[in-house]
Amino acid sequence: MREPSDSRWFREVLGQYPTGVCVVTAVQADGSRAGFVVGSFTSVSLDPPLVAFFPDKGSTSWPKIESAGRFCVNILSADQEHLCRQFASKAEDKFQGVAVRAAGSGSPVIEGVVAWIDCDLESVQEAGDHYIVLGRVRELDVEDPQLPLLFFQGGYGRFAPLSLAAPGRRGALTEQLRKVDLVRPAMESLAADLSARCIATAVVDDELVVLASSGSPDAGARATLVGVRLPFAPPNGSALAASYDEGRVEAWLKTLPEDTDRDEHRRRLDRVRERGYSVGLLNEAQREFASALDRLAADPRSMRTEDLRSLVTRLNYDPADLSPDAKRSIRVIAVPVPGSTGEADLAFTLYGFSKPDANGGIDAYIDRVREAGRQAAASLHGRGHGPVGA
Repeated sequence: MREPSDSRWFREVLGQYPTGVCVVTAVQADGSRAGFVVGSFTSVSLDPPLVAFFPDKGSTSWPKIESAGRFCVNILSADQEHLCRQFASKAEDKFQGVAVRAAGSGSPVIEGVVAWIDCDLESVQEAGDHYIVLGRVRELDVEDPQLPLLFFQGGYGRFAPLSLAAPGRRGALTEQLRKVDLVRPAMESLAADLSARCIATAVVDDELVVLASSGSPDAGARATLVGVRLPFAPPNGSALAASYDEGRVEAWLKTLPEDTDRDEHRRRLDRVRERGYSVGLLNEAQREFASALDRLAADPRSMRTEDLRSLVTRLNYDPADLSPDAKRSIRVIAVPVPGSTGEADLAFTLYGFSKPDANGGIDAYIDRVREAGRQAAASLHGRGHGPVGA
């Protein structure tokens, strides 16, 4: 054990704790802009809304921020390391080439950050060789919900999550997110075992909402589809709809265009009930849908609901014939996670998996997804493994 007076050891030990990277910005009385990097930012209080950061007493930028009396904390994204280095430099104009806009206080918001928090300076206290700066939050927003830039053990990097869950912004999601917390281990294990992606979905306000996602994203890709809302229209959500009573099934089918063969969708739903799972096969609509999901993850307003609904109805799901040739075309596997009433509270959907080998083929993948559904149901109900309801 070493003493904390050993500054190098102090830094090494504290360096085991990762921190987010922020740029604090402000506009001085003469109109000039100031900004510097902080790796020690934290929330303090909800009522009143207070945040804090801890500038070094030797900082030449902090006095400029302090004199402004207000500031904006910009949380950098994982691909903004260059901005971190720019604002940490001694450059005369740290804002050169940086796209910004004014927050309500007038402080600069940097384009493309994960989130920003605009504050009035509340108080400053001395704390050893640093200051404790409290800010009272005026307004704040999520600018671009992607992975943040982290500082860890002397280097910069990104967070590689086992899973992510949607933020509980709406009261309607509170109960579903509680359930997601219980089933996330089953999701994470499934995604890891099959080197694939797994999402948990639920029906909220007549939409199919992606509540959580497991599986590491590809390098440079967006982390998740979490929060994306999709039309709950056939065949989308078949693993959930198969557990519904006739009234809810009828409402689901009514979302189809008038000229659609609803009896065929009923037959598909019967197959899902009988099999205990739903599958999606590769076709042109499936490729278009995958591209649409990528766009929606980047910008939820990138596609009109009616266009997305039209695309969903063209997906190739749950055919009568699951011959070996058809099974080779399976790109999506979904299973229900039943609740206490027998209806599915959630569904697990597996995608992004590699072509199965000869040892069990796609059937082994389907069995593994169904096992994850059983594990999730057991977690929800606090009991041993039980059957997956259809």
